[in-house]
Amino acid sequence: MITPQTIQQITSRIDIIDVVGEFVKLKKRGTNYLGLCPFHNEKTPSFTVSPAKEIYKCFGCGKSGNTITFLMEHEKYSYVEALRWLAARYNVEIEETEVSDAQRQQQLATDSLYIVNGFAQKFFTQQLFETEEGQAFALTYLQEERGFNKEVIEKFSLGYNPSAKDTFAKAALQHQFSAELLLKTGLVTTRNEALQDNYRNRIIFPIHNNTGKIIGFGARVIGKAPEKAPKYINTPENELYVKSRILYGAYFARQMIDRLDECLLVEGYTDVISLHQAGIENVVASGGTSLTTEQLRLVKKYTNNLTIIYDGDAAGVKAALRGLDMALEESLNVKLVLIPDKEDPDSYVKKIGAAAFREFIAGNKKDFVLFQLEVLLREAGNDVNKKNEAVNQVAETLSRINKAEDFTKQQEYIRQCAQLLRIDESGLITLVNKYKRERIAKEEKKLPFEAVEPSAIPAALVQENIDLIINGDDLQERDVLRVLLEYGLQLWDEQRTMAQYIFDELEGYAFENPTLEKLYNIYERQYQQGLEPSAKTLLYHEDAEIRELIVGITMFPFELSMRWNEKSDKKNIGMVDSHEDVFKSIHYFKLRKLKHMFEQNQRDMEESKSLEEQMQLIKVHKELKMMQEAITKQFGTVIFK
Repeated sequence: MITPQTIQQITSRIDIIDVVGEFVKLKKRGTNYLGLCPFHNEKTPSFTVSPAKEIYKCFGCGKSGNTITFLMEHEKYSYVEALRWLAARYNVEIEETEVSDAQRQQQLATDSLYIVNGFAQKFFTQQLFETEEGQAFALTYLQEERGFNKEVIEKFSLGYNPSAKDTFAKAALQHQFSAELLLKTGLVTTRNEALQDNYRNRIIFPIHNNTGKIIGFGARVIGKAPEKAPKYINTPENELYVKSRILYGAYFARQMIDRLDECLLVEGYTDVISLHQAGIENVVASGGTSLTTEQLRLVKKYTNNLTIIYDGDAAGVKAALRGLDMALEESLNVKLVLIPDKEDPDSYVKKIGAAAFREFIAGNKKDFVLFQLEVLLREAGNDVNKKNEAVNQVAETLSRINKAEDFTKQQEYIRQCAQLLRIDESGLITLVNKYKRERIAKEEKKLPFEAVEPSAIPAALVQENIDLIINGDDLQERDVLRVLLEYGLQLWDEQRTMAQYIFDELEGYAFENPTLEKLYNIYERQYQQGLEPSAKTLLYHEDAEIRELIVGITMFPFELSMRWNEKSDKKNIGMVDSHEDVFKSIHYFKLRKLKHMFEQNQRDMEESKSLEEQMQLIKVHKELKMMQEAITKQFGTVIFK
């Protein structure tokens, strides 16, 4: 287990904007940063990152956390793996303590997929370069038939799975990988109650995530595929490999995409490799599947300019058009290049050379929207009904250009499409707006962090705040924790910190909410140990419930504190200094608890049948009254009724 000292070193160096910005394109908005949430589909950015508090929260889906939980959620890392990733990024040397068997097993389980994938990649590469079979068949095929040089083969870590039925399976089992794990990766399959290689006699294409770790594989037959055998086999979806969120080659292309401000999208693995070999490195592949929103957002992290390069046949055209609406919704500027003469990017760049290929791409980019319209009109011919269908389809497509910054683009498209369709421009505008209204009516409106209309706040967030308001005890207990986290290490007076003042004042008082009480006790225990706890340090606590609670309290301090200002005629918490904020929070908390004591004492008096017991309860009532009056006298508030 990683030592607390190492964890503290890691967390002290974390820059959440640096880390989250590795995966999400962020824009500064006031003191915070805003971007499209990587955890759900959205068109309006509602994913907010606070560098001051080192937390993120999506106001659409409700996901929230810190830098470590972001890596755990987005990259599917374990807690320890996220720490290791951060340690490597910030050059922190890791010190570890002994761990229990249960903890070790849990860590091995979460890391195992990465480990077996890494082993498999090295095995397949070794089989390609260092065995007679690999050199004679696979390497010869790659170099002589496909035209790949050794440098590009090594760059993409290509490999070979031998033709024998279980060469890899035996090697993996000898290295103590379990059958269950191997089956989960898709590297092996079960036949006749024995493990056999799933990719035998195939070229292996490792697939990397954005950090360069291998998350899966593609496997291609050498030469022509046997009857009923697929040309390609891919890793089945698991904790690491989610096909809809992967663009092959993105790890190698991201820097060049950012530098050139353009992403070239092709279909296949070999297209990517051939273009890289030709020096065209801003290229990724969809893996032969329809484009997804997640893939388009991965592109948008680096550029708004997407050029799709597909085969010029009917299938290529159809495949290209499938992603149009989603690309427009993501505000991407999409161009289309169709490769002629029944070629694909792989074969065409080899045929005409890198320089001529670049010139061809630059000179043959078609606007995606206008190209779609040309295809529809060509298919419609003189058929009036099909032309009407084309008008509706184009209008529906244009309605998806719905962001304010894209208004001019939409109007220009409407003008050009109306000319091509030979219809009135105002009529097309009306039809576009109709589709836009219909879609908006179906979608739930989501506003970003700095929205001002309460009615448009997502339902989950509204319910969260309603719960806080209804449950006064919970609200006040949270506010105590808010001031403890915010001011605890500041001085109250010459002898005490604010944390010690709070502990002294609340001695003998209990929390109703067990989770809030747990956080209070954790803070007090760490404080007494001299660890200087704060929202920042507790944000990285090993207990997920505590981490989520910290985010909730620190992300919405205004919700907790402004209600006390309303009660005491203050206009804004910014006008209250830290001493007053702490004082009020603590004493409203105590008044609420005294109120409950009054109520309980009153019930006991009503149920009491003994004069002696009643006299004792009356005495308690007077003592509670005196305590209440002493508190309210200090800041002139009204006594709870």
